[in-house]
Amino acid sequence: MEYLQIYRKMLLIRRFELRVAELHRAGEVPGFTHLYWGQEAIAVGVCHWLSADDYVVSTHRGHGHCLAQGAEPGRVLAEVMGREAGDWRGRGGAMHVADFSCGMLGANGIVGGSLPISTGAALACKLAGEGNMAVAFFGDGAVEEGVFHESLNLASLWSLPLLFVCENNEWAISVPVSKRQGGRGAAALAEAHGIGAREVDGNDAVAVVEAAGEMVERVRRGRPGLLNCQTIRWGGHHSAQPTRAYRTEEDCANAEAACPIARFGKRLLAEGEATEQQLEAMSAEVESEIDAAQRFAQSSPLPRAETVTDYVYYEGRAD
Repeated sequence: MEYLQIYRKMLLIRRFELRVAELHRAGEVPGFTHLYWGQEAIAVGVCHWLSADDYVVSTHRGHGHCLAQGAEPGRVLAEVMGREAGDWRGRGGAMHVADFSCGMLGANGIVGGSLPISTGAALACKLAGEGNMAVAFFGDGAVEEGVFHESLNLASLWSLPLLFVCENNEWAISVPVSKRQGGRGAAALAEAHGIGAREVDGNDAVAVVEAAGEMVERVRRGRPGLLNCQTIRWGGHHSAQPTRAYRTEEDCANAEAACPIARFGKRLLAEGEATEQQLEAMSAEVESEIDAAQRFAQSSPLPRAETVTDYVYYEGRAD
């Protein structure tokens, strides 16, 4: 297993999100941004088994999925900062990051929005018959949307190459999952639709990689599956929301104590997969990569006011 590469990509996502938080506080990121820190093992563990020919559809908390699927950090950061060098030329912003070149079809601000898009992408994969697949990332709040059941039903009925990945981070804005859902949640509902499901500790990188590998193999054979990853959201719903307005100090401490990167790093050291020096060097290398991404983004201009209607409509021909 390529453990060091997996660790590095998790670290890249964490440092990227920390930098986004800094830039947001400095007024360089417009609007709100929804950070992925604390959930890195899920995006990296799943995308480890994908190629640029597969499709990934994300959530409003999508920077991590974008980077895990192979998007270039500088262009992602440029989009988050609303700069012309972003993939959507700064028009999409933090909640609409995407990179079609690596199969990342985009983040979106609609709860459960990834589900019908990925179902369509999976149908396209099946019709093309080239062995590729689609992945829908979504949070536990999306399980309460009707489109969750509609997408599961179609995936089951049509045997679509689609992997549903529920990132159960325990909160839908400020309401805990215990006050919103009864029963066993996403996994039980998937099984009710005839879709195989697995529960996994979303803060254990090795467990996620192994479970995702098994599910991806199943999905490529035309048997849709669902991976329910238990994790903990670190911060507020968005970067400007005070976390402790509705969460206890103990809850916040437990979230950070479950850090998937620290946990994975300790395992790498204990099993002799890496040395302290290697991890320190990797940390410095990633920090330099994020510095370069910031320089790239900040060197790009903001869109000019007179271009506000550019890129809204397709001006070419359908044929």
